[in-house]
Amino acid sequence: MAEGKKVPGNYLKKFGRGVSRSKGSHAELNPSVSAAFKMKRLESSGASARAGGRRGEGWLKKISENRTGDSITNGIKRLFNGLLIKIGTYLFQKFDMDTLLPLDDREIYRTNATPLITYELGTYQGQAVIFIRFEYDSKLIDWVKKLTGARWNSTQKAWCVKDSELYREKFGLPQKPVVGKAALLRLHPVNQAALLRLVETLQLKSYSPNTISTYRNEFAQLLHVLKDKNVDDLDSTRLRSYFLYCINTLKLSENTLHSRINAVKFYFEQVLKREKFIFEIPRPKKPSILPKVINTQDIKRLFEVTTNLKHNTMLKLCYGMGLRVSEIVHLKITDIDSKNMQVFIERAKGKKDRYANLPESILAQLRADFVAYKPKKYLFEGQYGDQYSIRSAQKVFSDALQKAKINKKVGIHGLRHSFATHLLEAGTDISFIQQLLGHNDLKTTLRYTHVSKKTIKSIQSPLDKL
Repeated sequence: MAEGKKVPGNYLKKFGRGVSRSKGSHAELNPSVSAAFKMKRLESSGASARAGGRRGEGWLKKISENRTGDSITNGIKRLFNGLLIKIGTYLFQKFDMDTLLPLDDREIYRTNATPLITYELGTYQGQAVIFIRFEYDSKLIDWVKKLTGARWNSTQKAWCVKDSELYREKFGLPQKPVVGKAALLRLHPVNQAALLRLVETLQLKSYSPNTISTYRNEFAQLLHVLKDKNVDDLDSTRLRSYFLYCINTLKLSENTLHSRINAVKFYFEQVLKREKFIFEIPRPKKPSILPKVINTQDIKRLFEVTTNLKHNTMLKLCYGMGLRVSEIVHLKITDIDSKNMQVFIERAKGKKDRYANLPESILAQLRADFVAYKPKKYLFEGQYGDQYSIRSAQKVFSDALQKAKINKKVGIHGLRHSFATHLLEAGTDISFIQQLLGHNDLKTTLRYTHVSKKTIKSIQSPLDKL
């Protein structure tokens, strides 16, 4: 947890029980304590006012008795000041002090025993939360219960609320760094033109919509951090510091960091024409991640639980032809060649065309799907006749995975990985699999040899031979 408001030592002694400390940070003042400080200041002001009033009366007596060494003018001034302070004292006594306190904290203050409160960032049931800890106090418990979404966590033995911008501000915690598309809405006008130039250059070079979206969002993160500093004034040293901030503070993954470096590199080298500008900045090593594969029994059960004809056909084509989710939703009716039992995959990843083999077992189901839903252009269309969305296809797979009770964290792309792995295990040549998947480099296809039962699991351990 980040630092809060620093509180002087004498105040800590005076209001020790009302000071909130965040874990591993300086002391912080909660709203009740801030109000308590206001009360103390006003009380001391009242005491000063009463003392001032007495001094004013004393000066009036001295003037009347002519026993003062000061001039009459100074005495009158002091008397006038004393009268003003007396008026302030009267108003102080009549003023309703409850109006100085936040509504939620008035009852807590009246107890005059605000306990120590700590706020700690954490997670609960997979959700980011803020834990609120304090010794048992019925007034504070009533206050916490009024917070929207407040819940008791028996494991942590603490109250918790959702980690939100509103609660971070209320508890005096630092705000989370802006990520994703939110940064686009918070750019300083100085750098908005730079973002537009980046997008226009990507469009002129015919980059895919996905790449344009990724580069735009990643570049916007840098612009948001810069605020009113012009991005064109950055040098390689300052960019190096920014990428270190991404690693050490934002804790970005290697893949996300690569995308961000690529976006920044594109702007400086392709838009501003500064050659090899990012050359000196080292690249993080990407982790070697193996494809996630679903076994044949689970895939069969996956199809059995998917009773919707359209959804079932969609999943079977993804697995039966090794298609990407973007490819399955872009399939047109005219792409299906039932005579040659082939499917034309147009402008796939990298804007490459290829042919995939149409499984014979799916042909009858494809015709039944066409009769039932009567698509006009795309093979799979949405409720209102438009193209089926990628998100919807992913949701179909995740729902089927849950119904089949397959306890595996895998997306719809796992069907494509399973297609390649099962072909390899069946003895299909790796070069043919490369062509069916549309890979440029054979090294990409060779990843499946690391998860294939035929190549790895068939090897007997020397321990079993003893």
